[in-house]
Amino acid sequence: MTTETRPDARPSPAGATGTREVTATEERVGFFTDTSVCIGCKACEVACKEWNAIPEDGMELTGMSYDNSQGLGASTWRHVAFIEQSKPVVPKVPHSTDADDGPDVFALAAQGSGSSELRWLMSSDVCKHCTHAACLDVCPTGSLFRTEFGTVVVQEDICNGCGYCVPACPYGVIEQRPDDGRAFKCTLCYDRLGAGQTPACAKACPTESIQFGPLDELRERAAARVEELHRAGVPDARLYGHDPDDGVGGDGAFFLLLDEPEVYGLPPDPVVTTRDLPAMWKHAGAAALTLLGGIAAAFAAGGTPDHHRPGRSLPR
Repeated sequence: MTTETRPDARPSPAGATGTREVTATEERVGFFTDTSVCIGCKACEVACKEWNAIPEDGMELTGMSYDNSQGLGASTWRHVAFIEQSKPVVPKVPHSTDADDGPDVFALAAQGSGSSELRWLMSSDVCKHCTHAACLDVCPTGSLFRTEFGTVVVQEDICNGCGYCVPACPYGVIEQRPDDGRAFKCTLCYDRLGAGQTPACAKACPTESIQFGPLDELRERAAARVEELHRAGVPDARLYGHDPDDGVGGDGAFFLLLDEPEVYGLPPDPVVTTRDLPAMWKHAGAAALTLLGGIAAAFAAGGTPDHHRPGRSLPR
């Protein structure tokens, strides 16, 4: 068994570029999460907390199936959702293209047993590391920055706790810790990337549901996986967050889903919340100029007051 040593220090953000646009000096990397092979073991959650020294966020039973963390937050950077569905399942027996490989057990697991209408959908959610990241646009201190790998990271020692990034995120990922008000979220293990290591969650995933690598390569792999599932009789398989032409310019962490995004608690059509800021400032500037012009015109039309005109005597 091999062990990894923690890098002594996080790589310096010097040279990290961009607010909304990605300008990576290294090859852009990210996550592809294939929910069809997620078994809900939560190894990713544990590995994330352990590596990043994230405090516990409650061990309460929520009544929401086996989900005790409920969602992403300041102390939950990876969240495994357990979704129970009552949905008729008519399983087929998908086979691999290689006759010697036998049935595709992962595709069978995604379909369900067929013995009941209950099926499980499990998915490990994470910060999307958007191409157009609104949180970067609104951060007044530069605490949020774009790394050389194209990821988005919070520098907690610079965060002033203003909270502007929280409503700016279209996915509701960022949260402030109640004890000090600072914002926290997934860093895609920036310290590990700088040392040439795989992020902790992907390293710990036993089924390779969480895959890490160059983003372009992951997109090709994901498209092939969707086609494979369609051939195996899973027509609902689709990708989410992979399209560079969507409302956030594509995500650095995207997913293969087995149902609509809303089922997983994801927005169906996310849009960068600062999209209209340039137009808003333009309209505000035009309104200000119009107001100043109106005031100047009013003074010009009114002329000089009578008591200031030359030759007029003041009353005694």
